[in-house]
Amino acid sequence: MPEGSGPTSPRRRLREGPVGIFDSGIGGLTVARAIKQALPRERLLYFGDNVHVPYGERSEEELLLFSEEITRFLLDRGAKLIVIACNTATSAALRTLRERMPDVTFIGMEPAVKPAAEHTRTGVVGVLATIATVKGASLASIVERFAQGVEVIQQAAPGLVRRIEAGEFDTAETESMLRGWLEPMKKRGIDALVLGCTHYPLVRPAIERILGPDIRIIDPAPAIARRVEQVLDEQDLLAALGQAGDLECHTSGDADLFRSMLVHIGLEGTVQEVHWSGGTISPA
Repeated sequence: MPEGSGPTSPRRRLREGPVGIFDSGIGGLTVARAIKQALPRERLLYFGDNVHVPYGERSEEELLLFSEEITRFLLDRGAKLIVIACNTATSAALRTLRERMPDVTFIGMEPAVKPAAEHTRTGVVGVLATIATVKGASLASIVERFAQGVEVIQQAAPGLVRRIEAGEFDTAETESMLRGWLEPMKKRGIDALVLGCTHYPLVRPAIERILGPDIRIIDPAPAIARRVEQVLDEQDLLAALGQAGDLECHTSGDADLFRSMLVHIGLEGTVQEVHWSGGTISPA
C-alpha cells in the first residue's frame, strides 16, 4: 500500500473531506450545482450568509470579516478546498485570505470578460453585476487586461439580488427591472452578456427572453467547476471511486426558505440554521 494512503491516513481523510463553498445567500448554489454535475462523487459543504445579503451593499471591511469567519467555519468541518462563490466577496477578501491562510487553497470568482472579449463579433460585450463589482478594482483590472479594443458595457443591477433571494425569479416586476438594464445594452450592439453575480443565473430565463437567441449569456459556474476538478486532481484530492457525493448546507437565514430554494434550483441536501454572534458563527 502506498505511503499515506491507508484507511486512516491524513491524505485519505483529507481526500474524503468536502469542498467548501460560500456566498452571501443562494447565488453560490448555482456554482455548487455545476460542481456537483462535474464531480458527482464529491461531498459539498455550503454556507449561505443570508442574514447579511446582499454583499454588494457591504463595506470591504465587513466582507473580509464575514469571509474569514465563514472560511474558518468550513475548515473546522473538514473542507479540503474553499470556493468563494461570490464575485463581491472574492474582490474584497480573496487576496487577504490567501495571505492570512497560506496553507488553504482558495478558488474565487471573477466576471468572465476574457471569453466574451475573445469571441465577440460586434466588438461590444456587456457585464451585469452588483454595484460593488462594477465599482471595484477587480473588474476594471480584468477589462484592462483582457478586453483591449473591445467595448465593455458595465451595468449595475441594484436590487436584483434581493428579488432573487425573495424567490422572485420570474415575476413581471423582475423582468421589468431586467429590461431596464438589458434593452439599452442590446441596442448598443452587445453580442455577449457576462453574468457578474452568481445569483443571476437564477433569472436566466427572463434574461434570455429579453436578449433573444443571438446574444450569448456567459455563466462562470461551469468554468469554476472545471477549475475545482483541476486543482483537486493536481493535489491528489479527488474523491475516491465509489464515494457517494452529498450536499450539506448551512444558512445564517431561514432554513425553511433555504430548503425551498434548493428544490427550485434542482439540488438535494440537508440544511442547518446557524447564527452570527459577536462576529462568530454558532449553531442555532
